[in-house]
Amino acid sequence: MSARWAAVVVNYESGDLLARSVASLLDDTSAGEPEVVIVDNGSSDGSVARLRAARPDVKVITAPRNRGYAAAANTGIAATTAPIVAVCNCDIKVDPGAAAAMTARFDREPDLGALGPSIFNVDGSRYPSARAIPRLRDAVGHGVFGLAKPDNRFTRRYRELDADPALARDVGFVSGAAVWLRRRALDDVAGWDDGYFMYVEDVDLCWRLRQTGWRIAYEPSARVEHVQGASTARRPYRMLLEHHRSLLRFAGKRWRGWRRLLLVPAAGFLAARFVLAAGAEAVTSLVRRRSPRSGIPRPTG
Repeated sequence: MSARWAAVVVNYESGDLLARSVASLLDDTSAGEPEVVIVDNGSSDGSVARLRAARPDVKVITAPRNRGYAAAANTGIAATTAPIVAVCNCDIKVDPGAAAAMTARFDREPDLGALGPSIFNVDGSRYPSARAIPRLRDAVGHGVFGLAKPDNRFTRRYRELDADPALARDVGFVSGAAVWLRRRALDDVAGWDDGYFMYVEDVDLCWRLRQTGWRIAYEPSARVEHVQGASTARRPYRMLLEHHRSLLRFAGKRWRGWRRLLLVPAAGFLAARFVLAAGAEAVTSLVRRRSPRSGIPRPTG
């Protein structure tokens, strides 16, 4: 009998976190035993070797080079057959029962294309993983004020911070750190856009799913812990650059008609924001070096 659900874990330089993540997925048999596939993007830290020692039966696909998160997700999805497939970061840990909660939603709601769980940081704080695809005004406001004042009204609307996190709801997009997807919906949009290296690929995927009539929703009863930045912290400036490049790519896909005239000033705006974000990262890195327990990396998106 084929598995009811599958999990694709994208790995890059995650250390011991990969084995922990895979163990949590395999241990959650609340919706039956999952297919689990690891796609490694060229790690050299021994994370895959440690996983193989602990779980020799888990399938690992080694990518010839690091093509980014979206391409790895597509590779892993193609290697599975279950009708529901979760795509996960290598630094997440799934709580028992999450699979049952997620697959039950897909069973009840045939127009559901993507579903996100509640995501928590390692300190127990909630990560705003269910968000709106921002209108231009909120995108600019978040870009201008989000770095210095994360509680501004534009960021609050974009991150839906005033929504009750205990209630299930439809949303614009859910975080790609852990997202359950209907295979049939993925087929309708030809999967993830591997033109994104890192960041915004989850926004793009959910936007395209909605364009074809699929719903995107949030399910708070499924819980996932996420160690932010486990794979990206070693190259913070490269990741900041990729984030801003991805934002421009998405704007180019989304804006039509007269709005395409905004792409040139948007590129200038994003370049300026990158410089500011890189400066903020430099200060944060200095603080971290002086105080190793200074906390969890703050998301820039």
